[in-house]
Amino acid sequence: MEYMQAPPTSSQGNILCCMCGVAIPPNPANMCVSCLRNKVDISEGIPKQATIHFCRQCERYLQPPGSWVQCALESRELLALCLKKLKASMAKVRLIDAGFLWTEPHSKRIKMKLTIQKEVMNGAILQQVFVVEFVIQPQMCEDCHRVEAKDFWKAVVQVRQKTVHKKTFYYLEQLILKHKLHQNTVRIKEIHEGIDFYYASKQHAQKMVDFLQCTVPCRSKTSQRLISHDIHSNTYNYKSTFSMEIVPVCKDNVVCLSPRLAQSLGNMGQVCVCIRVTSSIHLIDPNTLQIAEVDGNTYWRHPFSGLCGPRQLEEFIVMDLDIIRDQRLGAGAGLKSNKHTLAEVWVQKTSEMDSGHQYHCRTFLGHLLNIGDLVLGFDFANANINDEFLNKMNPHHVPDVVLIKKSYDRMKRVKSRVWKLRELDRERDATDTDDERQYNEFLEDLEEDEMLRKNVNIFRDASKIPVESDTDDDGAPRISLAEMLEDLSLSDATGGEGADMMTDE
Repeated sequence: MEYMQAPPTSSQGNILCCMCGVAIPPNPANMCVSCLRNKVDISEGIPKQATIHFCRQCERYLQPPGSWVQCALESRELLALCLKKLKASMAKVRLIDAGFLWTEPHSKRIKMKLTIQKEVMNGAILQQVFVVEFVIQPQMCEDCHRVEAKDFWKAVVQVRQKTVHKKTFYYLEQLILKHKLHQNTVRIKEIHEGIDFYYASKQHAQKMVDFLQCTVPCRSKTSQRLISHDIHSNTYNYKSTFSMEIVPVCKDNVVCLSPRLAQSLGNMGQVCVCIRVTSSIHLIDPNTLQIAEVDGNTYWRHPFSGLCGPRQLEEFIVMDLDIIRDQRLGAGAGLKSNKHTLAEVWVQKTSEMDSGHQYHCRTFLGHLLNIGDLVLGFDFANANINDEFLNKMNPHHVPDVVLIKKSYDRMKRVKSRVWKLRELDRERDATDTDDERQYNEFLEDLEEDEMLRKNVNIFRDASKIPVESDTDDDGAPRISLAEMLEDLSLSDATGGEGADMMTDE
């Protein structure tokens, strides 16, 4: 504590302190610093210890009476919050300076150094420096209370796809994990033909809708329901629902395009194979290797559906193969794939090896197939298909068989797989027995399609021994170690005890 005095002049003399008799420069109180400190305490009435409340879930501080603010340690925002706790008791003093003193981050204590001034005894101005300690008390905010209850939401995004296979959903799940779009969800629930994302605010749900519209071909509908209305403040409380419908076409589906759409895509054939679904549908004509992309808007103007699912695919064996070197496209044709090779093949069903009946067709898998290989395809000749566009086609233009992909030994592929994917933490109504098979097919698609796995985070499985090879013993494609990420968790980074320390008080 010290008092403020005028600078000494050459003619100024000393006086004696009225309390202890020590010679001092003149001041309005006629007291020395020690006696003035004993006589007056200008920090009296200001609490030296206070409490602030902190929500550990969302890491926000309570700003009375009911708002919660985000503040970093030793920030200006936290300093203003602490000073507001002392504002009422500091009405009669003047604040000169305020700052933080260093404390351990885990001590649950914040120390603040204050410098104040006050006029006392005959106009003397005293200045004093003291420390106020703030104790951090945990308290869950209302928003986190609702999240923990798992029954409160203000917006829901309902994602649906009317197909029997979930390949697009598995791909979408990995994109959501990679871009961390699941962090703001209150609840994730998987249901038949789709998945629901619940949010505590409409803005977070709108962000998910915008993400889905950029990553998969889909269309959306929005609706809202009035929950409550305050007539005095004219405020409304709504629950919003965003319905997202993904196109009902998956990878490896055989589709039949409308004549108008096929012509607009470069006069390609109507019967095509879907080789990939990302932000658009990637199609290839197995007769000419012509490729095209169909975005969501184009699809909904000219819709088409898959003619066969994964269960309708049959296994064929390649009996003979002839590579087509010079394939010329007609006038007005679109792009041609450089990653595939056109070939004429003669195949026979593995279930009809004793009959000797063979099928002839063209395929885009000429770069993968050899005589004696097994391949999965769709048998048009013996299938009963009810499709609007296929029924109107010339029967001579409909192929007997459309080959989809080369077949490998699935058991060997599962055993040699040294990588894994992360999954969303979601609720499931009932586990379908076919889910495991569909998930393994999606993993095989990632191994076979390099373009597809560029958007997916693949993690190395520490429980398996890695082998550096791009292909398996039987030629099945593999994912190289260079494309895998290390699957780290909090317990891996700090050890088991360290992880407990980070979560405990």
